[in-house]
Amino acid sequence: YMSSYNLDEVKEMAGGDDDFMVVVVQTFLEEIPPDVAAMNDAIENDNPSLAYQYAHKMKPNLQLFGLNLMEQIKIIEAWSKHGQRKDEVPEASAAITKKVDVAIIALKRDFELE
Repeated sequence: YMSSYNLDEVKEMAGGDDDFMVVVVQTFLEEIPPDVAAMNDAIENDNPSLAYQYAHKMKPNLQLFGLNLMEQIKIIEAWSKHGQRKDEVPEASAAITKKVDVAIIALKRDFELE
């Protein structure tokens, strides 16, 4: 099956240290869901600068796990910085939320973490 995430960069960063890799995964599992929720709240409350803060904060982790969500993050950034692409924001945030949710389920399963 097609994996919902890619650990190549995580493995490279860990340099063969499996314990470190698990810590990186656990950190992702702990930090990303509340950040996604906070970003979605900010979007619902029409608060572009707060939405940007959370989207920007998540960016390195989303890249690290190969989630390919940079286009969606850019939409939120454009809305926040220049007031553009606002009509695309709900779709972008939904795509981020869905992809993160799927990756989290898969990571918990694959690393046997709760």
